Amino acid sequence: MIHRFLEIATTPSVKAAQAANGVAEYWEHLTSTRTRDRFTEAELAFIAERDSFYIATSSENGWPYIQHRGGPKGFLRVLDDKTLAFADYRGNRQYITTGNLAANDRVCLFLMDYPRRGRLKVYARAEVKEVRDDASLVDRFAIPGYKAKVERVMILHLEAFDWNCSQHITPRFTEEELAEALEPVRAHLAELEAENMRLREMVGKEKALI
Repeated sequence: MIHRFLEIATTPSVKAAQAANGVAEYWEHLTSTRTRDRFTEAELAFIAERDSFYIATSSENGWPYIQHRGGPKGFLRVLDDKTLAFADYRGNRQYITTGNLAANDRVCLFLMDYPRRGRLKVYARAEVKEVRDDASLVDRFAIPGYKAKVERVMILHLEAFDWNCSQHITPRFTEEELAEALEPVRAHLAELEAENMRLREMVGKEKALI
């Protein structure tokens, strides 16, 4: 079965680079049990846990542009097994990504799980819907309690996805993840401090009797 992601990514120049580095035969004969053009439960669960991702676009002059997008977990929403969407919040107001998409709707997303060293990459076509044209988008896609201004919604129509290996991904942890991991240590320290306090009180009482 054809691996859809590689079908898109492997251009003639990429094939030439593979040949020059002695791996052309490997990739020519690579097949997959899935076309990877529909998300499965594994990808959907991974996406639901992300609080950020990187999105790449390209301009009319051919230059690529990569931008970070972030928000509470779940801000990148799964509409179905071929469609994602997210509220695009007001940022530095350069509108480079938005402008690029007006000329070329192709995007590539990198979704990172740094603690577990996981990386999902996605090819999609972006459909941009402006809030000024449809105010109901705010209620449908904004995250309750997140006080950022929604300017538009980007709907991403999946073309293909692939998983990268964990090699060279340095583990990093958020405040929330560190707090959870350190909770047993904090609890143990609290127990030790309480025990020390009891021992000090005992020593103080003994000294008072001497």
